Amino acid sequence: MNENLKLMFEPEFFRAIIFPALIGGIAVTICASLLGVTLVLKKYSMIGDGLSHIGYGALSVASVMNLAPLKVALPVVIISAFILLRLNENNKLHGDSAIALFSTTALSIGILVSSKAGMTNDVSHYMFGSILAMSKEDVIISVAMSIIVILAFIFLYNRIFSVTFDENFAKATGVNAGVYNMIFAVLTAVTVVLGMMMMGSLLISSLIVIPSLTAMRVCKSFRGVVIISALISVTSFLIGMFMSLLMNTTPGASIVIVNAVFFIIFSIIGKLTVRN
Repeated sequence: MNENLKLMFEPEFFRAIIFPALIGGIAVTICASLLGVTLVLKKYSMIGDGLSHIGYGALSVASVMNLAPLKVALPVVIISAFILLRLNENNKLHGDSAIALFSTTALSIGILVSSKAGMTNDVSHYMFGSILAMSKEDVIISVAMSIIVILAFIFLYNRIFSVTFDENFAKATGVNAGVYNMIFAVLTAVTVVLGMMMMGSLLISSLIVIPSLTAMRVCKSFRGVVIISALISVTSFLIGMFMSLLMNTTPGASIVIVNAVFFIIFSIIGKLTVRN
């Protein structure tokens, strides 16, 4: 048996390292996939990529200053999400342009600060992810976030649906679209920061975008896309984790590859279904 798999099934190692990583990972993938459906349909899918780069900059600066990285990054990324959303709503700066401006600047600051402090290697896991290093606090926050997101989709489904597809109609029916957009911005920001611990800033946006796009290949209803997206995301995560242990590869990259394979398979299924 592969040495990594042997280690995985050691009771002490599984309980202390693998189990928290699995729980935290599943929670983050559920959050990312559900939020991703709305972000993709609103044509704002790249916000995850932009916020992850901003998060990397904040985490790097916090590490250099010996501050708690998570406590620094969360408010910075949340505020950035508000600003990006406001700029997009007011048409002062196109969404993609705003994301590019903020993300590249923040990423450059993070790289510059960490390199000057000689801590490039110390903060590299924020760039590429290290799911087995998720702390107990990270796991608890991830689980709490997933519960909040799932409950939101269960009890506020109709309002989320209307805000996603037609904000003007939603406003006409008495829904405060601005508040819902802000809530999504906060949830997305927190999910991105937590996801960076697992996937790294370079790959976290894949958890938001790919499962949603994959589900849209075969599902025609919003409800179907939401459910299938979550299932694909969790399945890809579990397969990717097992692959990384079996083949001694990076977990984040393995998870993305599995997601990409699912996208190809579902695209083929979607085309065959349309032809028939």
